[in-house]
Amino acid sequence: MAAVLAYGPRAVLSHRSAGQLWGLCPRSRIEPEVTAPGSRRTKRGIVVHRSLLPEDEIGRFRGIPVTSVARTMFDLTALLDEREMERAWNELEVRGYRLRLSIPDLLVRYPGRRGSVLLARLADRKALPVGITRNDLEEAFLALIDRFGLPRPRLNAHLALRDRFFEIDCLWEDHRVAIELDGGAAHRTTRAFHKDRERDRILLAERYRTARITWDQIQKTPDEVAGDLRLILTPYPLTDGSRALRPLPAR
Repeated sequence: MAAVLAYGPRAVLSHRSAGQLWGLCPRSRIEPEVTAPGSRRTKRGIVVHRSLLPEDEIGRFRGIPVTSVARTMFDLTALLDEREMERAWNELEVRGYRLRLSIPDLLVRYPGRRGSVLLARLADRKALPVGITRNDLEEAFLALIDRFGLPRPRLNAHLALRDRFFEIDCLWEDHRVAIELDGGAAHRTTRAFHKDRERDRILLAERYRTARITWDQIQKTPDEVAGDLRLILTPYPLTDGSRALRPLPAR
């Protein structure tokens, strides 16, 4: 923010700094980069790119004026190699960013810019899914819960197990039930694949019942999803006729 303020009200964070702010690039110690109109005057410790950006190429993240996600990707392609751009595009998909101005729109707006060929190839090969956001999933799931008269869970709840904290999409702590809402993109990477399964294993070992529910299941088979949730939330019967919240006796 200090770098942006140093170059006036029309300056925005951009390039690698914008990539780090949006989470498209890994964190590293770099001089902050901004894009701003005006003279060629520079300030020590700040990399400045001179341009007056249209409003649809500017966003705001954590209160900081910054190039939009699409414009950030467009700027990064002139600085990063193909492997680094592949990683940035993967982060773009995983984070589910919705682009007000599309990357193909920028390629038409600025033809012949350095890196345009690479970006066009990525856009053609890895077109952004129409997809849904995390909020969309949560709202659809809560609507299903209310429709079928099921108890509401705590959303995005933090659960402490084995000196670690896990963020659970939907947690019924009294029932020891943890449900994950899978939109797809966030679980495509190899790292996410292994971490998801590690968490499921630990939850099961600690006597939590777990399940994963997708957007398609919520939309296409809501009756089945609700019926299964009702069973999952029902305590298992014990041999003495009582009911327990845990599927197995506590150790």
